Amino acid sequence: MNATVPHDRPERAYDVVLFGATGFVGALTAEYLAAHAPAGCRWALAGRDTAKLERLRERLAAIDPACARLPLLRADAQDPAAVRELAASTRVLATTVGPYVWYGAELVAACAEAGTDYVDLTGEPEFVDRMYVEHDARARETGARIVHACGFDSIPADLGAYFTVRQLPHGVPLTVDGFMRSNAFFSGGTLASALTALSRGPQTLAAAHARRLHEPRLLGRRARGPVGAPRFSRETGTWALPLPSLDPRIVARSAAALERYGPDFRYRHYASVKHLPVAVGGTAALGATVALAQVPPARRWLMNRWEPGRGPDAERRARSWFTVRFVGEGGGRRVLTEVAGGDPGYGETAKMLAESALCLAHDALPEVSGQLTTAVAMGDALIARLQKAGIGFRVADVR
Repeated sequence: MNATVPHDRPERAYDVVLFGATGFVGALTAEYLAAHAPAGCRWALAGRDTAKLERLRERLAAIDPACARLPLLRADAQDPAAVRELAASTRVLATTVGPYVWYGAELVAACAEAGTDYVDLTGEPEFVDRMYVEHDARARETGARIVHACGFDSIPADLGAYFTVRQLPHGVPLTVDGFMRSNAFFSGGTLASALTALSRGPQTLAAAHARRLHEPRLLGRRARGPVGAPRFSRETGTWALPLPSLDPRIVARSAAALERYGPDFRYRHYASVKHLPVAVGGTAALGATVALAQVPPARRWLMNRWEPGRGPDAERRARSWFTVRFVGEGGGRRVLTEVAGGDPGYGETAKMLAESALCLAHDALPEVSGQLTTAVAMGDALIARLQKAGIGFRVADVR
């Protein structure tokens, strides 16, 4: 796709509005914007509690004194009128308020209607599929770019696969496997979103079915994101455990939209574990969590152990890291690439969300609209931003 100037839009009061700014990840995103938003970027904080927004603004002013004048916008995610007013005020709306299946639909609807670009941190397949069915067509009409999963779900996988594909030959079948490792902890909000998604199996299947009925079929090409089988990976020297996350679906949708992925593309996504006992234990723990998520009292108990709004402290985040190694093959060529960074769930996720919003607001991008992935909407421009921000994309080996 050729890069163009950003979509022509009616003038708005703000370039970026951050909704849910006082939550754990929201505050980290606000701090990142305070330190890195370019001069002249008009941005604002939004949320339900004006007093909390005021306290956050005071903290941000210590990072940049100009933040003492940041506009504060009060809105509730479940108040359609307030959300419509919020969407109409900005070119890009970034939201950290989850679980998105509960708190995200009004925001997407308002942005699709207003022609406002939208980014979030969802890892919930049901929500993404429902929003496609309900709002993709209108977003295409208004020029809105609806980009879900702009954090650790699913930027490393999506842009990592995109980066890997660009190292491989054109016009041939391609396969890419991603192997994720991290030592990070999670927050209460992340746990609530994950348990909510795991508890909604029938609704998730129904949303996926509805999407298949609405989504155009690929003609003459295939793009797949199947669940792999547990195995030992010689390429990484680790045990590979399939991850039941949104990532493979996002990568497959990028591949369906972009012919650069070739006529027949397949992506598989794994957790990468060095020692077999840990792999076995991890598989058992995942199975137990899925089972507990189906039982409302057990699910509430787990959520209460880590309440939303809480997460690892700065010292713990500073010690956290992630790597995703990719093995890409096609046309007789094999390439190993890597995406790597610091604390994935919070520090780097805040960075990814903020840079995604700034990218949509300020960069020359492909002229596309509707529900999109990061690779389709922002591609090279977002990779360049993330590299400048300290997230590594590199080619490790070519054979």
